[in-house]
Amino acid sequence: MKRVLFLLCLSFTLTVSGCDRLSGRVVKEAAQLTGGGNARAGRIEIRRYGCNACHDISGVPGARGLIGPPLDGVARRYFIAGELPNTPSNLMLWIQHPHSVEPHTAMPEMGVTPQDSRDIAAYLYTLK
Repeated sequence: MKRVLFLLCLSFTLTVSGCDRLSGRVVKEAAQLTGGGNARAGRIEIRRYGCNACHDISGVPGARGLIGPPLDGVARRYFIAGELPNTPSNLMLWIQHPHSVEPHTAMPEMGVTPQDSRDIAAYLYTLK
């Protein structure tokens, strides 16, 4: 019983302390790619803006939505929204203003700020 309790506490501590796949190297690469995006903040912003309600997103608690596409592997995709070449600036544009890219998209305009879109893009680019 003590061992099980210890393992549960250890697991919780590692999760809370940020010991996850967002290593310093990966976070730094995402920041360089997006011009200063913070992948750790982006993971939090994904939930704040409700992206998790529509998308399945690894590493984001509760992000098991089935309305939009799963977002794992965004870094390997050639296009965003089936139209834009996959570049950091295009991903940030899509996150901020999806209707300017695709007027009939189901993705809502959520009022995402420029910095939050940069942070969210940084997190999404870690999902290789």
